[in-house]
Amino acid sequence: MALPLLAYKPSSQNQRVKSFGSADLNEDTPYIYRLEDAASPSEIKQLVWAAYRQVFSEHEILKFNRNITLETRFANRSLTVRDFIRELAKTEAFYRLVVSVNNNYRLVQICLKRLLGRDSYNKDEEITWSIVIATKGFNGFVDALVDSDEYTAAFGDFTIPYQRKRMEGRPFNLVTPRYGEDFQETAGTVKTDWRFTLEKFYSRKFQDRQLPEGDPRKFRGLAAAVSGQRNYAQRLSAFDIDYLNKVPKRR
Repeated sequence: MALPLLAYKPSSQNQRVKSFGSADLNEDTPYIYRLEDAASPSEIKQLVWAAYRQVFSEHEILKFNRNITLETRFANRSLTVRDFIRELAKTEAFYRLVVSVNNNYRLVQICLKRLLGRDSYNKDEEITWSIVIATKGFNGFVDALVDSDEYTAAFGDFTIPYQRKRMEGRPFNLVTPRYGEDFQETAGTVKTDWRFTLEKFYSRKFQDRQLPEGDPRKFRGLAAAVSGQRNYAQRLSAFDIDYLNKVPKRR
């Protein structure tokens, strides 16, 4: 029997901030892509690329990550936007780029940003959804997000998900998911290859970063770069002088 979803309360102030509205349009206001607004093949193509940007991140849209079958079904209107987003998140490319290189907590953060358009409220929410991943698997987790009341109220069946809350930093779809130190320790990357440890902890650059601000040792490289070469007096001995060449020759 599947465990029920744990109850959690938003503790962050982000949920109090209103969504992007028409009253404060600026360069940060997202463009909303809706299927009912697409009437031509070029507009359908724009929706497809908007879905890829939202799910895969804008700088990871490569040819081998595309799924032509899903694109064709969506262009033929046999898939709604909701199902298109769902199937993109379940592709092998998304699993390879995102799921396999993150733990469950970070995976929850990324999927909430990509599928619900917001960051996680707190650690309680991350624990709640990580239990869903552990019990239902990743595909069940995707279904739970896409079929949730929040997704339905925010996007419905015909709107591409977008970043709904004002947040500091880059847009969600520009954050590349990469594994952190905890995943490296679990996978054995740091433990099995000492080159990473030596490069990180024993290099001059790392040691300079550990020095406090204002320490003169932080500027050793700069001082060595701007210091000129010194000209020392030439050291000669009697054995280095060719006396025969010093004697004038007779004509």
